Amino acid sequence: MDVNAAVAAAAAIAGVLTGVIAMLAFRWSEREQKRPTRTSLHTDPVLPPGVDTVLSVLRSSAVVLDEADGVVKASSAAYALGLVRGGKLAVEPMLRMARDTRRDGEIRQVELDLPRRGTGRGEALAVSARVAPLGSRLVLLLVEDLTEARRIEAVRRDFVANVSHELKTPVGALSLLSEAVMDASDDPEAVERFAGRMQIEATRLTSLVQELIDLSRVQNDDPLEDAEPVRVDELVAEAIDRCRHQAGTKEITMAAGGTADLHVWGNRGQLAAALGNLVENAVNYSPARTRVGIAARKVNAPGGEQIEIAVTDQGIGISDKDKERIFERFYRVDPARSRATGGTGLGLAIVKHVAASHGGEVTVWSAEGQGSTFTLRLPEAGAARDRAHQQPAREERASGAGLDEEAGRSTPQSPESNAYETLPAPEVLP
Repeated sequence: MDVNAAVAAAAAIAGVLTGVIAMLAFRWSEREQKRPTRTSLHTDPVLPPGVDTVLSVLRSSAVVLDEADGVVKASSAAYALGLVRGGKLAVEPMLRMARDTRRDGEIRQVELDLPRRGTGRGEALAVSARVAPLGSRLVLLLVEDLTEARRIEAVRRDFVANVSHELKTPVGALSLLSEAVMDASDDPEAVERFAGRMQIEATRLTSLVQELIDLSRVQNDDPLEDAEPVRVDELVAEAIDRCRHQAGTKEITMAAGGTADLHVWGNRGQLAAALGNLVENAVNYSPARTRVGIAARKVNAPGGEQIEIAVTDQGIGISDKDKERIFERFYRVDPARSRATGGTGLGLAIVKHVAASHGGEVTVWSAEGQGSTFTLRLPEAGAARDRAHQQPAREERASGAGLDEEAGRSTPQSPESNAYETLPAPEVLP
């Protein structure tokens, strides 16, 4: 009986001890789970309140780095620029800046040229990087893409330089000729000759200033604010009438043909100027006693029906290397010939901007010695009007395609695109 009591007492004591030990173990485990560990500090950093929301609305590419240079947060733009790869910051100069800022807490900023991903052309990506501390352990990197701003600035510098050069030529000529007239005041024949030269230079200067005004207008205005249905037949007639005297002087025949009663939607003045520039170039660069054709037709396109207006000449043609640049401002295929004809090098640039602002494009087919065909493609009036009503604020402006000279790249066409030869019954206009 005493033995059994002793065993029962020992069992009771053992049970109590086991319960106490289990309770202590549970409390210790719970405390350890709440305690932050070194591993958790590296793998689960927490952004300060509100930072995530701010980063999501920034236009700059944003990257947040922890104390081990791991990426805690990165915007989609940062991945698109190739700043973050495999959970790490992939740009070594930016990584060094982040480490220096983490060490001393100073804000740093630098401009860098980075290789562009996915192009194979070796183009540099200009960026501005700014690094600042974010709390005690995190570092914030903000990267701004400056590539487009630099390109636009370069285009503006080139444009100002070209304008200055083009204006200086006729102005200087007028100055010299006026001095020559004064010196030859007792020679009526010389005065008449110099006065004729002055008139030519004054006309060239007037034409240059007017085309600069036209280019500025088509770049800054939205042509669809005052858009209306425009008959293509009327545009073609105006373009032919504009060049009738020049064509008659060179005995060039102008033929209009194609599909009748077509309409485009846009600014009548700008469309007339664009087509007039194409026809004028065709006449200026065509030999005497040749033919210039203008034809229009309707074609199906993925975005809806389009109107094609083709202007074909039998002139000197354009080389492959020049076709890439003919839509640039002031670029001339043959500078000597352009000076002889009074060309400013702005006509095709105006055509390109008008086409882009109307939701269309201009392309060229040409072969040296075989002539050229410039094709102006514009949305058909009904489809363009519907699109304009659905999206009043058009995003495709000439300044956005604007200042991008690659919009002037030529699209190869076949010689069969000389549409006025294949479309029925062209009307010959003397």
